[in-house]
Amino acid sequence: MATMNSNDENDMREVIHLESLAQRRHVATTRWGMLLVTMMRLVAVLWFLLGLLYWARILAPGEVPLDALPSDAAVVIVFFAVAHLSAAVGLWLAAPWGGVLWLLAAVGELAASWFMPAYIKGGIFVWLTYISLIGVYVAFTWMAAQEREQY
Repeated sequence: MATMNSNDENDMREVIHLESLAQRRHVATTRWGMLLVTMMRLVAVLWFLLGLLYWARILAPGEVPLDALPSDAAVVIVFFAVAHLSAAVGLWLAAPWGGVLWLLAAVGELAASWFMPAYIKGGIFVWLTYISLIGVYVAFTWMAAQEREQY
């Protein structure tokens, strides 16, 4: 005969179970899925602002108008203007395609700042920020997936 511990005895005394035992025990642990969604929404706000800065470069150029730039630089600026706003929407919705688009845009912007530093401003602060955000996103995604497998 199996012995019962105090948690099992308390669970058996309840008449109405509104949630599963796993959900009740899960309350005290870290909710990685919620942290991932919060992080995605914070990054969405940042990426929305970056997208607006790229659109400001297109619509209200300060130094050089878009049509006076070399064609490769103009294409990259327009790409990031569209990609950043699209990624921001996807991140805000916590959609899987938003995370993928954001990763592509972030890595693409790092590459562009490396290969075209005159047109895409980068620097060590931007590199560290993007790499840190990507690392946190990957870690939270992995932990949220582990959390789903446990429960």
